[in-house]
Amino acid sequence: MIGFQHRRRFRPVLSFLALGGAGVGLVVASLSPAGQAPGRDAPLSASAVSAASRLAGTTAAPTVNCPSVADQLPDVPAAAAAEVRRNLQLLDSQIAEANQRLAATEGQGGRNFVQNSILGPLKSKRFATVERIAGAIGRVAERPEGLEDLAACAVRTGAASGGQAAATPEPSADPSASDQPTGQDQDAADPSASAEPSAEPSADPSASQSARGRGSAARTVNCPSVSGKLPQVPSSARREVDRNLALLDRQIAQANQILARLGSRAGNGNVVRGAVLNPLRAARSIVINRIANALRRAGAQAGGLQGLAACTVQNGAGGGQTPAPDPSASPTGDPSASPSPSGGADPSASPSGSASPSASPTGGATGPSPDDFVDIRRVQPNVNRPADGADASRGTFSSRCGTNGNGHFNSDNVIVAPGVTNGAHHVHDYVGNLDTSGFSTNESLQAAGTTCSNGDKSTHYWPVVRLQNQRGNDADKAGGGLDGNVGRIVRPASVSITFRGNPTSKVVAMPVFLRIITGDAKSFTNGPTNANASWSCTGFENRQLKDKYPICPRGSQVVRTFKFQSCWDGSNIDSANHRTHVAFAAADGTCPNGFKAIPALEQRITYNVPPGPGFAVDSFPEQLHKPITDHGDFINVMSDALMKRAVDCINAGRRC
Repeated sequence: MIGFQHRRRFRPVLSFLALGGAGVGLVVASLSPAGQAPGRDAPLSASAVSAASRLAGTTAAPTVNCPSVADQLPDVPAAAAAEVRRNLQLLDSQIAEANQRLAATEGQGGRNFVQNSILGPLKSKRFATVERIAGAIGRVAERPEGLEDLAACAVRTGAASGGQAAATPEPSADPSASDQPTGQDQDAADPSASAEPSAEPSADPSASQSARGRGSAARTVNCPSVSGKLPQVPSSARREVDRNLALLDRQIAQANQILARLGSRAGNGNVVRGAVLNPLRAARSIVINRIANALRRAGAQAGGLQGLAACTVQNGAGGGQTPAPDPSASPTGDPSASPSPSGGADPSASPSGSASPSASPTGGATGPSPDDFVDIRRVQPNVNRPADGADASRGTFSSRCGTNGNGHFNSDNVIVAPGVTNGAHHVHDYVGNLDTSGFSTNESLQAAGTTCSNGDKSTHYWPVVRLQNQRGNDADKAGGGLDGNVGRIVRPASVSITFRGNPTSKVVAMPVFLRIITGDAKSFTNGPTNANASWSCTGFENRQLKDKYPICPRGSQVVRTFKFQSCWDGSNIDSANHRTHVAFAAADGTCPNGFKAIPALEQRITYNVPPGPGFAVDSFPEQLHKPITDHGDFINVMSDALMKRAVDCINAGRRC
């Protein structure tokens, strides 16, 4: 054993909020000294010391304050010492980076900016890193428990001592804080905190209006039983399975404590979902995946567990785990079905298992699950197009913008996190405008060049697709491996940018600098309400998948399609949540009252990837690279003359 001069016993913590990085939105708190001091054998890196020293120059500077992981470790076996030390240093670097961003962005954004753009992403990174520490120790000795609960950090306003917080930060005393809109709908937001609680797919059956104001003692969390759905557990997996079953029980207990603190607000369905049910589901997903991985490693079947993560709240005493619904009731190939709320990870990427190509030493990525893939030939045709009416605009207008041959990649998002580096925490593929980054302005976009052959300066971007069994050149960089996105980026085989008409009316011009986001990067935890990407294969595009990746026959390409909102409110180029200024047309093509039909943008991207599982889109760590989290972004920078040409072409029924 190598002694790290750390305490052997762990401080018992039951917080399900840190598991899976799922939180209720930590408030900016005043805690003990900022930063995290490692043990004697894991000194702060020079960059961390430098950043901390700069911030310590003023007693008023806010600093990031994280619980110490080093002090919670047992004696570290020699075989794990190097990996543990490396990851402890990475924790220091993450705090230093967060402090740099905190200083650089002071005064930016609304009241939730720090949580969404700094603390939330930091928690995700720390979660992946402490998982690697626990896994490294667990491969050669008893796996330490409770380290994941140290992922969440807070901000302290005052002197930056460079010390550590010995205690784990408590969850927010005001769980309803997560129920407040952040104004940053997806990429910059905490991937585990629901910015749109109402998007939860399954309504809390007990959170009706009549329940408001009732005592919280009569309301308890009710979850499907995982143990009741397990097969015969092999003896080699029994210890790990039992440990994680016990952890599921502790998560429910913690959820009930939070529910009790809500008081009268426990009757508000949105509050309950945002503060209790959504975080609990994300946390349970991680633990259920561990159970499934343990069973698979031992040679047992682990199917049917992915649908057991979601819980509800019921009136009356009891709660806990109830017999699970039959997972076979949910068809796996129906793209219209709601996504399974599973956290299904690739078994080879188990935190406690051996390293695999999909979990690099610097990445800590998990997912997607084999269950996230389906043979496209097993999917029934499901595409229905509305019939054109007498006033339909039947034309199309295309911009040929290439396939990002110039290698325009970054992990920024200028729409939801302007002025922030790595605001997306996953890498974007760009075509069109050559300037696009987190620091672009309307003026810089308008002045930039473009990859589009017709002079269209609009910007189009989406998360990259990676082959996870190959090493990427950004494995040690932000947005890549440091944010859990591992593998080689695949350049698209083709990109089609097409604007279509409306089946019931003519279209009007888009305003310059109109911003539209389609899909939701947090759909796995938010629910499918805003999910909108679809997946298919060439030759099978009458079969579209929303919550599965396709397995294409040999010779067929993977097709990824984003169809954007095509109704505009007539006045705004953006909105606080980046959604309400635009809307989708109804099934018959009509726009909501007060909205006007605009050219309907469709981004269609194809890829040459090996048949079968092995590819995935970049995502937040807790979204587990699920296909339902896919999303596309667009900023209109067409000149007035080019936009007029597009509108005239579409309304006249021509193809241009």
